[in-house]
Amino acid sequence: MTNIQATTTLAPDPQFQRDNWIDLCGSWGFAHDDGDTGIGQNWWQRPDIFDRQIVVPFPPESELSGLRETGFHPVIWYRRTFSAPSVQSGERLLLNFGAVDYAATVWVNGQCVGNHEGGHVPFSLDVTHALGEGDQVVVVRAEDQPQDVRMPRGKQDWLEAPHSIWYHRTSGIWQPVWLSVVPALHLTDLHFVPDLAHHRVSCEVRLNTVPTAPVSLTVKLSAQGKLLAQQTMVLTEAELRFDIAVPQLENGVHRDYLLWTPERPNLVDVEVVLNGERPDHVKSYLGLRSVGVGAQRFLLNGLPYYLRMVLGQNYWPESHLAAPSPEALKREVELIKEMGFNGVRIHQKIEDPRFLYWCDVLGLIVWEEMPSAYGFSSSAIERLSKEWMAAIRRDKSHPCIVAWVPLNESWGVSQISDRPDQAHYASALYHLTKALDTSRPVISNDGWELVESDIWSVHDYAPDGAGLSSRFHETADIEAMLKGMGPARRRIVLGGRELGDAPVMLTEFGGLSYLPKQGEKWHGYSTVNDPADFEDRLRDIFTAIAAMPHVAGYCYTQVTDTEQEVNGLLTAGREPKLPFKTLRDITTLPAASVPHEQVDNARRKARQAADDAEPID
Repeated sequence: MTNIQATTTLAPDPQFQRDNWIDLCGSWGFAHDDGDTGIGQNWWQRPDIFDRQIVVPFPPESELSGLRETGFHPVIWYRRTFSAPSVQSGERLLLNFGAVDYAATVWVNGQCVGNHEGGHVPFSLDVTHALGEGDQVVVVRAEDQPQDVRMPRGKQDWLEAPHSIWYHRTSGIWQPVWLSVVPALHLTDLHFVPDLAHHRVSCEVRLNTVPTAPVSLTVKLSAQGKLLAQQTMVLTEAELRFDIAVPQLENGVHRDYLLWTPERPNLVDVEVVLNGERPDHVKSYLGLRSVGVGAQRFLLNGLPYYLRMVLGQNYWPESHLAAPSPEALKREVELIKEMGFNGVRIHQKIEDPRFLYWCDVLGLIVWEEMPSAYGFSSSAIERLSKEWMAAIRRDKSHPCIVAWVPLNESWGVSQISDRPDQAHYASALYHLTKALDTSRPVISNDGWELVESDIWSVHDYAPDGAGLSSRFHETADIEAMLKGMGPARRRIVLGGRELGDAPVMLTEFGGLSYLPKQGEKWHGYSTVNDPADFEDRLRDIFTAIAAMPHVAGYCYTQVTDTEQEVNGLLTAGREPKLPFKTLRDITTLPAASVPHEQVDNARRKARQAADDAEPID
C-alpha cells in the first residue's frame, strides 16, 4: 500500500526524513568524571582526558559499548572528531541526539552549543557558528545521578545492583547521533491527526523561527503512487494548523483501501516543501485511522476492536534500553506479531522512533507510557511533565500509538489515594495529555488508583483463570472491584468517580515463570514446573479472559525475560518458551466481548488477500 521503503537502513526519525543526514554513531573517546571536576578543568579542551573508547549509542553499563561498567558513575564525557559536510550560505548544520540520559551539555570546537535535560527524548542544536577549518570536535558531558528518584527513570535501578523488578541503568548517549544540513529557515515539526468523520487530515507545522517575509508551504499526500491531496499554505508565523481534505475518505469503496489497521497497515506518503530562500524538503507518512472508546469498548475506525497486547520492556541483555541493532527493532515487532498479539504496551520507556516505524509499517498497536520518577516533589512534577510533553510532541503522528499512559501503578504518587496534591497531579497529567492530543484515549494511572481516565485499566496477577473470572466475568463483580479494593489491595477508581461507559481492560496479568534454580536471581508472580505446565496455565488464564463478556482487551506480562524478571514468553535471547503456533493458538482465542470478532477477522483476511493489488483511483 505504502511507498515508504521497507528497509532496516532507516533515518533516525523515519517520520521526519531529510536526505542529507550523516551518522555519527561508532567509536567515541570516553571518560568518567566521578569527582565532577571536568567543567572546572575545561575537559572540552582536553583531548588527553579521553583515553578510553566507547561505541555509541550503547550505554557504558552495557556489553556492546565495549565497557560494561555498571557501577555508579554519575558524570561521563564523550569526544569525537568529524568532518563537517559542506554548508552553503543560507544553510545551517544541526547536531541531533535521539536521547541522552539524563542531562547533556555539548561543545563543538570548544564552544558550548547547548544543553538539554530529559533522558528519553530527542534534541537538536545549531552548531553552524562553532564550525572551524578541517576536522571538527564534539564533546558531550552527560549527567545521570543514579540515586536521584525525582527524575524520570523508568525501570532503571537506583541501587548499584538490580533488585526486584528494576534493571541495570542506561546512562549517557543511548540513541543515534547524527548531523543534518538544513536551510536557515526550516521545519522542526510535522504532525498529522486524521479526522475520518470529516474526510480530512488536520496538520500542524512548526518552523525554527518566525519568517521575515511570508513563505509558502506545500503538503502532498499520496498512496500507491497516486495523489490523494495537495495543499499550499502561506506562513507568516512560526506555527500553523490547517486541514487537508481527502475526498477518497468519502467513498466507501476506496475508504477501506486507505484505512490503517494492524491487519492492513496502510500508510500514506507525505512530502512537505517549505519554499523559503532555500527550500526545505521533508518526507513523512501518516496512517488514516481513528481510535476512541464507547459503549465499554475500544474503537478502531469507529468499530469495536479487541486489544490483545503484551507488555514490552524492550530491554536487551547486551545493550540495555538501546537496541543492539536497527534490525533488532524490526525483529521485536515481528516476534510480538508472531505470538498472535495485535499490540504492545511499551513499559516505562519512550521507544526509539525506528521501533514505532516498524509498528506503523507491519501493523502493531502501541500504548506509549512515560518512564516514572519515584519521588514526589515540585522538581519531579516539572521534570516529568516537561519530558512527557516532548515525548507526545515527537510521537503523536504515529498511527500505531492508540493510547497515552503518563503514570503507572502510582509510581511517583504513592499516596495518591490520601493526598489531594498527588491526585491533582495525576488529573493534571491526564488533562495536559488531552490538551496536547484529543485524538487518543488517556489512562491516568495504569493499574489502580485511577483518577480521570478514558479506560479503567486493572493489573491482576491471579495465578489461575478462576481467580481472574471471580473479579472480571460478571458485571456486578467488575463494578464492585472498580468502586472498591482491587486485587493488589489498592483502590481502583478514586474519588467516587462515575464509571460511565469507559471500557475495562486487564492491562497486566500472567507473569508466569519457571521455578528458579537453587541460588538463581529471580523475580516473578507465579511459577510453573515445565513447558507442559506452562502451556496448561497459559491456556487456563487466556481461556478465562476470552470468556469475559465485559473486558475490552488485555496485556500479558511480558514479551521477554529481562534481567532477574524471568516471566517472558520469550527468553532474553528472544527464543520462544513454547512453539509460536502454540502461543498464537492461546493468545487469539475468540473474545466473548466482541461477538463478531471471528467473522470480522475472517472477512479482513479474505478481503486483504483479494484486494491488496487493488489500485486507488
